[in-house]
Amino acid sequence: MRSNDDEPPEWAKEQAREMMVGTDSGEGGDAKDSGDRDADNATDRIPDIPADAVDEAERLTRLAREAEAARSTPEVDEAAAFYRDRRDELVTAHDYVPRLREDDDTLVLYPDEWMEDGTVQLDRIETTDRAVEVSLSGPGDADQYREIAAYNDAVAEVVAETHDDVHADTARQFAAFMSNHYVRAVDDSTPEMRAEFREEYLPRNGWPTDEQLAVVEESLTVIDNVADEVDGPVHNPRS
Repeated sequence: MRSNDDEPPEWAKEQAREMMVGTDSGEGGDAKDSGDRDADNATDRIPDIPADAVDEAERLTRLAREAEAARSTPEVDEAAAFYRDRRDELVTAHDYVPRLREDDDTLVLYPDEWMEDGTVQLDRIETTDRAVEVSLSGPGDADQYREIAAYNDAVAEVVAETHDDVHADTARQFAAFMSNHYVRAVDDSTPEMRAEFREEYLPRNGWPTDEQLAVVEESLTVIDNVADEVDGPVHNPRS
């Protein structure tokens, strides 16, 4: 990922804090009342983005990073972009902007009003508490992704060993689709996911043959049957 150099330096953060203190201690009754109201408002909206949205932004960031760390293929690259786009849309909906600070491996969410042309404007920082920082160094959904991807790949490999090439090709593509787009086991797919794979993903990204498209439903059934015999960290067959 690209490094972002728009994190405010420590001196700017300290200056912002001092400005807030100066405002709160200003002379005159009206100024003090105004400062109290501003402080109350700030308390009510620090941070402005809900905790569950922050958690989801972290999850999507981890998934994008994990996909980028894998062997580069069109499917993996598409998955990484998909996760980043979903994260950006989620954060933007709450008037925040995501940035990755690579020097300490931290996801930072800035209020949109602080930004201009992708850069933090230091004179707009009224209180640094409105920014959100999430360390990405600890374990998270990346571990789950590795387990699920390994399981899905194992299922695809057994299909390749025991069935015709046409089913093997679909199994590999379905494994990549379920791992990268949904982080779910191939035998934990919903009817909607299967329809998306069959009608959108496979025709657009799999370069399928006519024979492969003609027997795709049979291939999905083969995948389910093989998955019943494969042990793995995640194995939740559909009811």
